[in-house]
Amino acid sequence: MDDKITNDPKQRRDFMKKMVLGTAASLMPVYGLQAWNEMKESMGEKSFVPVMLTPYNKDKSVDYKGLESLTDHYLAAGARGLFANCLSSEMYDLSPEERLKVTETVVRRVNGRFPVVATGSFGKDAYEKATFSKKLADTGVDAVILITSHFAAPEDLDETMIRNLEAYLNQTHSLSLGTYECPSPYKRVLSLEVLDFLLGTGRLVYHKDTTEDIEHIRKKLRLSDGSDLGLYNAHIGSAVASLRTGGAGLSPIAGNYYPEVIAWVCQHAEDPDKKAEVDWLQDKLTDMESKITANYQLSSRYYLNKSGLNLELTSRRANASLTREEQEQIDQAHREVQEWKERLGV
Repeated sequence: MDDKITNDPKQRRDFMKKMVLGTAASLMPVYGLQAWNEMKESMGEKSFVPVMLTPYNKDKSVDYKGLESLTDHYLAAGARGLFANCLSSEMYDLSPEERLKVTETVVRRVNGRFPVVATGSFGKDAYEKATFSKKLADTGVDAVILITSHFAAPEDLDETMIRNLEAYLNQTHSLSLGTYECPSPYKRVLSLEVLDFLLGTGRLVYHKDTTEDIEHIRKKLRLSDGSDLGLYNAHIGSAVASLRTGGAGLSPIAGNYYPEVIAWVCQHAEDPDKKAEVDWLQDKLTDMESKITANYQLSSRYYLNKSGLNLELTSRRANASLTREEQEQIDQAHREVQEWKERLGV
């Protein structure tokens, strides 16, 4: 390979795309999340992409009507994409059939207005992961998300992870993919080496970052500059910094309490006329995070119900009911957020 190509990240990625997918890959049409990322970049837009809850009935069966209402609520609040079948969705507590139906319900409700992504890397080996991913792709999602810790054990080196990813990639052809540094089964931060490998396939269009490390985020953004990748930060403490340094948007759990506020941050983070207000709000969001997230699965539903939804305070993941003290904490948080919204004109 020419030295000039190997030293230029974008040229190296173009070369790798042809090597991994064949020369036909460079002729593939731009579609789905890739096209969306390019459109947003050209318009200078940042997007709030909620990590969706899964509503349940009292018997803990999935409430699909509630899921449709929740989808509408996110979109009305300013979400410009949705992450279904994620950890907040209690994906490990859903059956394979429920994972597909939950995702399909969201895709159908969104009806092409904005991208939908969902986790697909379930299974004990590459074949099972690929098989489920292809079923998930058939629901119409714009990208299939891979949990980073699904492809290597905690003690495994990056070389092992790359080999496992290669086995999966060889069985999923041209599916658009994303990555998610999910805390379960353990949090595996996407290294620059593995990121560079995935960028080289030309298939990586989404990354949900949970490092809580703005310097590592900046390194990922520099490495992926000029690619189709959009980075979405899950850490509220570095939310504004990540948007101002090139992040595509935000996907924090705070979006399951006050989504309209997170959407406002995405819209105005880089607006010089709003800098003072954005910086003020960043401090407020950081301080509020620890107050709202106790008993997360139930407290988020309780908060959303105060915003007009009618979700059962039920979860397959929650170990205890919402206490009176937790309810009072959310009541106070809700009152304070209304003051934020009044100040910001949300």
